[in-house]
Amino acid sequence: MTQSNSKVVKFGLAISVIVVCLFYLAWTGVQEGQSYYMTIKQLKSDPTAYSKKLRVGGTVEPGSIHKLGSKADFVLIEVDPKTKDRQTLRVSYRGTEPPPDTFKDNSEALVIGEFSKDGVFHAAEVQAKCASKYASQPATADGAAPSPSSAKGN
Repeated sequence: MTQSNSKVVKFGLAISVIVVCLFYLAWTGVQEGQSYYMTIKQLKSDPTAYSKKLRVGGTVEPGSIHKLGSKADFVLIEVDPKTKDRQTLRVSYRGTEPPPDTFKDNSEALVIGEFSKDGVFHAAEVQAKCASKYASQPATADGAAPSPSSAKGN
């Protein structure tokens, strides 16, 4: 092998190693960022739920919120509209920021984190919206939607 061929082989090997490393970093980043959405009922019946990063939605049970700084413990509820079956999930939020201002009793919340075998969902992130703020406004007598200035809360 000549000296120029040796340099080309070394350069090719170096490029190959770099490409493989970049592919590995991209793959692990995608796997790390991936989270599965589950209902509370699905979460409790899935034996593989303990090994995944999950997103779970529900309604914050009134009177269940216990805040301490940026931490919060609360209960999410989910009611099946057909069977009226009620599912609950205890949540322990230990994020770096306090829960959002819209996080209140009866608000819809989405928690992102991991479910532990003790039945508590350990959330790293909480997203919430106030149901009354986003509820559709009733139509006026003539059938038109109210103007934004006449809507409640504005």
